[in-house]
Amino acid sequence: MARVKVNGVELNYQESGSGPETIVFSHGLLMDHTMFAPQRAAFEKQYRVIAYDHRAQGESEDPGSGYDMDTLTQDSAALIQTLKAAPCHFAGLSMGGFIGMRLAAHFPQLVRTLTLMNTTVEKEKLSNRIRYGFLAQLVKLIGPAPFTPIAVKELFGRTTRHSESRRSMLESWTAKLRARPKNIAHSLQAVMNRLDFTGEVGSIRCPTLIITGEDDTAQPPRNSRSLTAGIPGAKVVCIPGAGHSSSLEEPDAVIAAMREFMSPRDN
Repeated sequence: MARVKVNGVELNYQESGSGPETIVFSHGLLMDHTMFAPQRAAFEKQYRVIAYDHRAQGESEDPGSGYDMDTLTQDSAALIQTLKAAPCHFAGLSMGGFIGMRLAAHFPQLVRTLTLMNTTVEKEKLSNRIRYGFLAQLVKLIGPAPFTPIAVKELFGRTTRHSESRRSMLESWTAKLRARPKNIAHSLQAVMNRLDFTGEVGSIRCPTLIITGEDDTAQPPRNSRSLTAGIPGAKVVCIPGAGHSSSLEEPDAVIAAMREFMSPRDN
């Protein structure tokens, strides 16, 4: 792993593989860059692959500010430019998707293709903002460990939670979630209070793939409709058995969808 100072913050990232084109992976809330380990392993034979941690998450620095989606997008743009990865294939899941669509709209020169997983263009429902706003205050006081069961149910679908073959993966991530620091509350609040992006998503012009999980309750498949309606020519793939963490729950299906999507543009 390596670290790079961009936009006033030190970000942790992992780079592997080589090739004329680069894929950049952007993770979801409470997760980190390792949620794309299966995809990295599959694509690094053909591409340069970069997966990074957002500020205040994973192993990246927490500068005490800048948790909002616009600042995180600026972080991502600066990382891509500093690492000379442009134009890249950008793949973001959930919060990473919020960043991806803003990146493609505001920094189109940096994005070759866009893959949006388990995400939405709309702002969070009021009921969720109230519920998770209260939860964030508790996390600031006592940490996230007592609330790990809530996170697991949000992040992993029913199929995964009842699958013997996925038990090891689920237990590993449950332990990670339980050990997150109290400051993760700031990122949670920022995600819950993000602005609606419906009015700007239409400016995305790069080829776009939208991946949804059939078991995703945090961002159910119906939430992709606003994305497909807003982004010209966007392709949608719904993955059976995947919840909100499709890259971990059905990694092969995500790899196949991305490979098919990007293959016409391979060199």
